Amino acid sequence: MAGNDLGSLLGGLLGGAGGGQSGSGGGNILGSLLGALMGGARSGGGADGSNPLGGLMDMLTKSGLADQAQSWVGPGENQPVTGDQVAQALPDETLQKVAQDAGVSPQQAADEIAQVLPQAVDKLTPEGQVPSGSLEDLIRQQQL
Repeated sequence: MAGNDLGSLLGGLLGGAGGGQSGSGGGNILGSLLGALMGGARSGGGADGSNPLGGLMDMLTKSGLADQAQSWVGPGENQPVTGDQVAQALPDETLQKVAQDAGVSPQQAADEIAQVLPQAVDKLTPEGQVPSGSLEDLIRQQQL
């Protein structure tokens, strides 16, 4: 539901920048991830229910990925992350749900998230900081 809408919006935001392989679609897997984080906002602590991006950034920072996450928000080159780093940063139940929604293994889901997350965060934070509006509004604003 919300994950599919987010996936469509994120897919449009990312455009064709992911290359020719859009089988499962990076937008769809990110939509599923952010949808899962929105659903778990009450138990996850710190995540705003309408904008899970801040909560995701907190998870990455607490998992030792502060430099990478900050590089996506700030100006300059986006530092890469690996699927293993993403898998360690996310709660197991979140990664399991994303993988199930995408019809892939948890490791494949983590690998796909690692490929598209830096670019998505970069595009969602054009002002150099994580915006406070709802995620859907942020995505729509970037598709001008």
